[in-house]
Amino acid sequence: MKRIWRLSDAAQSELFSRHRCSPKPKTLTPYTYTLTNSANFRFTRDVVNNAQNPSPSSPPPNSFSSVIALFTDQPSPQEIRAREDLALKVNQLRAELVQSAGDSEKIVRVLEEKGCEFLRSSNFKDVIPIVELMHQLRHWPHLALEVFNWRRNQADGGTPMTAEEYTKAITFAGKIKNVQLALELFDEAVNKRIKTTSMYNALMSAYVLNGHTAKCQSLFRDLKREQYITPTIVTYNILISVFGRLMLVDHMEATLRRLKESDLSPNLGTYNNLIAGYITAWMWDRMEKTFEMMKAGPVSPNISTYLLMLRGYAHSGNLVKMEETYELVKHHVNDKEIPLIRAMICAYCRSSVTDRVQKIHTLMNLIPENQYRPWLNVMLIRVYAQEDCFEAMERSINEAFERKTSVHTAGLMRSIVASYFRCKEVDRLAHFVKRAECARWRICRSLYHCKMVMYASEQRLEEMENVLGEMACFKLDRTKKTFWILYHAYSSCGQRNKVAQVLGSMWKHGYEVPLEVLSS
Repeated sequence: MKRIWRLSDAAQSELFSRHRCSPKPKTLTPYTYTLTNSANFRFTRDVVNNAQNPSPSSPPPNSFSSVIALFTDQPSPQEIRAREDLALKVNQLRAELVQSAGDSEKIVRVLEEKGCEFLRSSNFKDVIPIVELMHQLRHWPHLALEVFNWRRNQADGGTPMTAEEYTKAITFAGKIKNVQLALELFDEAVNKRIKTTSMYNALMSAYVLNGHTAKCQSLFRDLKREQYITPTIVTYNILISVFGRLMLVDHMEATLRRLKESDLSPNLGTYNNLIAGYITAWMWDRMEKTFEMMKAGPVSPNISTYLLMLRGYAHSGNLVKMEETYELVKHHVNDKEIPLIRAMICAYCRSSVTDRVQKIHTLMNLIPENQYRPWLNVMLIRVYAQEDCFEAMERSINEAFERKTSVHTAGLMRSIVASYFRCKEVDRLAHFVKRAECARWRICRSLYHCKMVMYASEQRLEEMENVLGEMACFKLDRTKKTFWILYHAYSSCGQRNKVAQVLGSMWKHGYEVPLEVLSS
């Protein structure tokens, strides 16, 4: 420490002498786009604060703060106004471009009229106007790429392209699912001797976004072979995400070890990608362990972490922790995370809690009508049938028919039929069966056997016999259960001739007859 402070004193003396001898001291260019966000400003502010409030172990503040003051200059009012003017120009140009979206000629005309002046409007090293404009157009990736293409044409006039501009363009090409364009832009930049880790990261992200995980891993190996650039924490986070999507947990954890061996510290994105990978692999214990490690360590969970944990608890059926986590992020989830609400509804559908229907109704009220999902409606039909919520079940069934949703599982059809049976609604059951036949839902004997039993219980024998014809239309043969239903129906109504006919048919088909017949 003594050597360092002696060096600081020497540097201070030299700089002071130079500053005193220079007739016109140069003004240093500010570091960032805005004064308050400036890294230089934050660094200076923190140092000055520490100098003003020294700790017991810190050296005297005067020497260090005065040295720093020689290296930094506060932005002048003119510079601040220039930055504000640039921000205003970016916003205005973005608005005009968005209004012209879809009209390529108009977009080019707007850029020709205002873009050239726009390119010359900033001399800040840390602010690239086109990059800032493309960032503000991130919700219109096609439009951002048109701006980039115009900028690339302007580069022939003397203003060379930058790595940041290529990085943005590669990212947007991945967003519009044009992987070939992303690769072409990457190769073009490399041919111009523009190559950075950020460009590799952008192309890797484009591959991941479009499902080309093998190409992403291959590109990572190419980056590892580079001589002058190395992977960053972002690179490793992308790789962890890839292995998590593929459920290659061993590879994911090995990448984490390599990250630490590279003298990089895991950040929030690292842990979130790990948790997402464990959720995909249904490894709930490791998911929970990683989350607890975040809460105890230097990297605290953020809203994305809690949303991941909410999804994990919902998929694992841990309703207690799911509800606790939901209470922490309820306002965010209710407004923006409809898929998570569906995941919670599914968790309740799979559970056996007594008040699950009420909780499902509460969550369903948060989902807009235009967010209808057929699979979710089918799950609700099953729950309502199991809970004998007859009216709610029929509403969901009607919605499924109206939206042309098909049901192909026999288990669900049996649950629906059982609900009609318990509620003694034979006429509504008959109507449902007709609609199911027309909509080509799964047809099984249980539908018709239930109708026969219910008609028999009301002694509506003629309608019961008509059901046999309906079964024949769908090539459903009469089984032993069919004959038993007929036998008990005719016996309870005293139809001896019909009973004899049924017994004859049972003998004919090789089925056993009731024991009371043999005893008599």
